[in-house]
Amino acid sequence: MTSPVYLVDDDDAVRKALTLLLETVGIQVTAFHTPEIFLQTISKLDPGCLILDIRMPMVTGLKLQQQLNERGVNWPTIIISGHGDIEACRRAFQNGAIDFLSKPIDEQDLIDAIQKGLAMLDRTLQRQSETAETIALLSHLSKRESEVLEMVARGITSAQIADILSLSPRTVESHRAAIGHKLGTTSAAEQARLWQEGNASSA
Repeated sequence: MTSPVYLVDDDDAVRKALTLLLETVGIQVTAFHTPEIFLQTISKLDPGCLILDIRMPMVTGLKLQQQLNERGVNWPTIIISGHGDIEACRRAFQNGAIDFLSKPIDEQDLIDAIQKGLAMLDRTLQRQSETAETIALLSHLSKRESEVLEMVARGITSAQIADILSLSPRTVESHRAAIGHKLGTTSAAEQARLWQEGNASSA
């Protein structure tokens, strides 16, 4: 597990105990004693799995969840609580929590939840990386090449593209050759997949 874990809890004893537990099993953890400090720091942090105490003064774990969602920070989140609050549990899951654990925390349950969260995060980051790579490839296409690629993705033949764009078939084939070179594939199916992926990310 390479991604970090961030613990936000105003209880010193809980922070120290959970930090020691996680470090003992090789999990990189950074602890914060207030949500405000965490929010001030988050822009400098790498994506990670969050452990949020639900009952904190000023900003509760649920409010922190909501503020993170508003900022577009959708990291896997585990909510911990010393109170058996069914309504709070329901709201936490509505806000995107992946687990809700009651204090005293069962060590294995917490580790299992973190492993689940980090696995989800790894998949998300991998998809984001692949999408960014696709967008970078597509950005190298000229405006005309982008038009041709869109038509290829829609299943339009080279002859039809030539008619639509008032180009010679030879010119269309030249554009397609350039597209294949820039995208690293001459497969129409793969080019269509790349176009669809890039188009979906900008929608």
